[in-house]
Amino acid sequence: MNIHEYQAKQVLKGYGAPVADGVAITSADQAEAAAKQLPGPLYVVKSQIHAGGRGKGKFKELGADAKGGVRLAFSIEEAVAHAKEMLGNTLVTAQTGEAGKQVNRLYIEDGADIARELYCSLLVDRSVGQTAFVVSTEGGMDIEEVAHATPEKIHTIAINPEAGVTAENVAAINAALELTGDAAEDGKSLFPILYKAFVEKDMDMLEINPLIVMENGRLRVLDAKVSFDGNALYRHEDIRALRDETEEDAKEIEASKWDLAYVALDGNIGCMVNGAGLAMATMDIIKLYGKEPANFCDVGGGASKEKVAAAFKIITADPKVEGILVNIFGGIMKCDVIAEGVVAAVKEVGLKVPLVVRLEGTNVELGKKILNESGLAITAADDLDDAAQKIVAAIA
Repeated sequence: MNIHEYQAKQVLKGYGAPVADGVAITSADQAEAAAKQLPGPLYVVKSQIHAGGRGKGKFKELGADAKGGVRLAFSIEEAVAHAKEMLGNTLVTAQTGEAGKQVNRLYIEDGADIARELYCSLLVDRSVGQTAFVVSTEGGMDIEEVAHATPEKIHTIAINPEAGVTAENVAAINAALELTGDAAEDGKSLFPILYKAFVEKDMDMLEINPLIVMENGRLRVLDAKVSFDGNALYRHEDIRALRDETEEDAKEIEASKWDLAYVALDGNIGCMVNGAGLAMATMDIIKLYGKEPANFCDVGGGASKEKVAAAFKIITADPKVEGILVNIFGGIMKCDVIAEGVVAAVKEVGLKVPLVVRLEGTNVELGKKILNESGLAITAADDLDDAAQKIVAAIA
């Protein structure tokens, strides 16, 4: 689960991280009062969407010369003007795709005198099985280019979970970020704080870009991007309350109600599969034959007929879907249950696009019998290669 920048900063501030004062607003009418709560005279007006690259983004409605989704304001009046121009418009960034995201929230924040911009993130480094700090002196909007062009400037410091962030870890992070003086002293408290928040709140990722050294030599968290492990949210009612469903795909929201692993993609072939590895292989073979998957949908190993039917309805609700491929290997999941779910869903919502089904494994013959006797326009496939070729041919 993702949250907004202002929410991430509230979480980190609760652990003692240094963040600027700021006020979140949802209406331009609130901008003046929000700015008056801040010291000024410099304000930063930030679009709050679940996507990176906001500073370099462009608003669809404002033309190519418009300013981006993060703007400086040198007066309260200018902050209000920015708010009026940004709210309700569609921000397109490198991470939103061409469709962009409508800006429904802004964060007006106290400005900072920046001496240096750094990069700091925490994630689970699966190569060592530990949480790791990933840091660089090259912070700011172009960190992806840094990773591509000069990977030697990015440093990874793994943290032993039994010891936590040690003095040696802090020294290594400070050295990698070239921190000295007050900034290095701040690092001694900040880096353990970030690790504690990451672990205690079951975060998937915590990214601070930039982490800044101010002109006075102190550290400040200038931006924060946080995502949480959805499987651990039952432990964190406070985090669950931060969910903003307006930032999520409606199909993904519906899928979460059925405990389906569903991610909307940009292609035109809907996929329903059991098992993440099989789902990846299915998407790969669709691409191999020249088409693109419209979604990642894993119904899991023990899905019920009702859960399968729900997954099918979600896939068919996507207007981009021109064909559907169901690829099931029955182990714990029985092929007849899949077949019953597909038939029930098709009878309820109808079938307006080609449907190819490949079944293999437990109760496969019974599953095929259910499909064959359904009277529905379902194309059977012998194996995955055959299934991929048939669905691609059906929508060509």
